[in-house]
Order: sequence, then C-alpha cells, then structure tokens
Amino acid sequence: MTPRRYFELHLLAVPSQMTDMLPVVVVQGGAGFVPRQRSEASTSGVCAAARAAYAILQGGGSSMDAVLEAVTNLENNPVFNAGCGSVLNVKGDIEMDAIVMDGKTLGSGAVSAVRNIANPVQLARLVMEKTSHACLTAEGASKFARDMGIPEVPQESLITEYSRMRWKDNLEPDANPVQCQMGKMGTVGAVAVDREGNTACATSTGGMLNKMEGRVGDTPMIGSGSYADNKVGAVSITGHGEAIMKVALARLIMFHMEQGQSVEAASDLGLAYMKSRVDGLGGVVTVDPQGHWAARFSSLQMAWAAAQKDTLHHGLYCGEHFTQSID
Repeated sequence: MTPRRYFELHLLAVPSQMTDMLPVVVVQGGAGFVPRQRSEASTSGVCAAARAAYAILQGGGSSMDAVLEAVTNLENNPVFNAGCGSVLNVKGDIEMDAIVMDGKTLGSGAVSAVRNIANPVQLARLVMEKTSHACLTAEGASKFARDMGIPEVPQESLITEYSRMRWKDNLEPDANPVQCQMGKMGTVGAVAVDREGNTACATSTGGMLNKMEGRVGDTPMIGSGSYADNKVGAVSITGHGEAIMKVALARLIMFHMEQGQSVEAASDLGLAYMKSRVDGLGGVVTVDPQGHWAARFSSLQMAWAAAQKDTLHHGLYCGEHFTQSID
C-alpha cells in the first residue's frame, strides 16, 4: 500500500470491541534534531523495530517480550543513542542506562552506568526477574551480568565514529552539550499491549552527550523515564533527563490518564508542563489498556513507529503521520 500522509497526529477510530485494537506496539527512537543525512535511517530503524515487536505480539507473545525485542533492535542499530551508537561521557567512555516495567505486576528492573554490555535492556529484565531489587548500577550491574552469563563486549565495539566525532567537538570550553544533544537523538523506548490486555514498557539510553562520569539520567528511574500499569497504560519517555526527572514526567502523564484524559491529551499536558516549568523538551510514546496510542513530542523531531491492526504507522516531524500495510 502506498504510504498516506496526514498533517495532524491523531488517534485511530475506536472500534466497537476492545479486542479489535489489540495487540499494539509503539516505538520511539529519541527526541531531538535528526540531521537530514540520518533521517531515513532513523525512520527505517524504528519501523523495523516496530515490525519485529508486532510479529511477537501477533504470535501470541507477551507485551514484555515485544518491548524487549523492539528496544534490543534499536540498541543494535548504530543510528540510535543506545547500545551500539551510545554517546560518550566526558572521558570518552560509554555508560548506559535501561529499564523495563511490567504493567500486570508493577515489577520493574533497571541498570545504570553500565559498560561493555551490548544490550542493557536485556540485563534490566534479568534484574526484574532474577533479583529482589529494582536497579543495579555500575560494577554491581556488571558483576550481575557475568553471574547471569551475559558476555562482556569490548567498549570499542559500541563506539561509532559519529559518536566519537561529536564527543571531540563538545570538549571545547564554550561547547553546550545539552544543546548539541539535539544533534543526536536521545533515549529509545517502546510500549505495548498484548492480546491479554497486559501493558509493558522498555527504555534504553547512552545518556547525555559529554556527561560527567557516573551521571545517571531519567531512564532507569521508575516514574520519570518509564511507567507501566495495567490499570492505566504504559509510557516511555525521551528528552533532557534532568528536566524529565524534575517533573517525574512518566508518572505525570499517567496521572492525567487516570483523570480521564486521552493518551494524546495526557502526553501533551505532561510535555507542556515540563516546558513551562523547567524549560525542558522531550517526547513520549503512550498506550492505554484498550489499545489507544500516541506519539507526541515538543522537540523538533522524534522518529516513531506504531503497529496495530496489520498497519504500520510512522513519522519524524511534528504533524507527520504515514501509514502502510505491515507486510
């Protein structure tokens, strides 16, 4: 089917039966500015991740399996700031954060400041399933990974030439890494609802460009960078971590949904509050248990894709919405 362009982001029409809307997965590749030469790769990357996750859901897989598949796919894609392709800290090293959350149980697992791990989101799931903790950090997370049999990879295998170039550019005394972060998309993530109505989210990031060693952002913080609850929905956040943490953006959006706002309105309200209160920009993908979804952002761009009812939806600029057959 030839893609059709819409000039407003909108929600799908509500079918008479809730099951007609399920399953659904929505993927985001990071809010910010995407250079023209990287925009096509960014769009195709989130579309591929959404297709892979949707195939799991169509096969009867869980929402957790689906979001893990989507985010792992993005971590393995050097275009995105997660896993291979992560930005570098001030010392030129990679430190990554990731989280998963299960809306059925409110179980969550996260890792922060991890190195030499190809897929931090997979490690985050093991924290949720194999420990009594919610988050492991740095060397403790690395030791846990070894105990779980996850192989370490050389740091060089995760560093791209593009990330190294931008690291060098932002070592200058007058550089503004926060502003320049807009030249490299941020945190990636996914939300999903499976056929049983269970929600889940997964989020992963290389963090902020040229950050201090040991800096941890919003991603592994429950309620800031992610949240999932079967009674409300699921959210995955991207943007400036310090601003997101100050307003607990994920939980703020969920609060608006609890008050009866649609996924789209709740997402817009949360982003608008963050902009007005702490001058922060970001983006969000959101679902509710019935399968309504939204991809919203206050930054110039955010690569996103959604799969539902055998249709692939995607966009990059504000107000852009393409659709095509999932096949």
